[in-house]
Amino acid sequence: METKDVLAALAAIAQESRLAVFRLLVQVGPEGMAATKIAEQLDIAPSSLSFHLKELTYARLITSRSEGRFVIYSADVVVMNGLIDYLTENCCGGVPCGPAGCDTKPTST
Repeated sequence: METKDVLAALAAIAQESRLAVFRLLVQVGPEGMAATKIAEQLDIAPSSLSFHLKELTYARLITSRSEGRFVIYSADVVVMNGLIDYLTENCCGGVPCGPAGCDTKPTST
């Protein structure tokens, strides 16, 4: 992932409503959710939601597809994982990390 893409993604989720939308779409999974359902679930006005969805789409964090008369939004897990990989690249000076953090304790100098 390139730095400009990382910055766009971080800027997009650095807002409370957009972060909530993205987290909801991650939880829903690949089937996604219609914009109307997202608005209902998060209690966001449709006009505001439209703006937030546009920003998340621009940052490539979400994708959309048409299903009949609905637009279904889904989190782009590949981009999300790319962002996580970018942020954790070279974590702990190359020491393998597990769920609890680095596998070795730092040495005192």
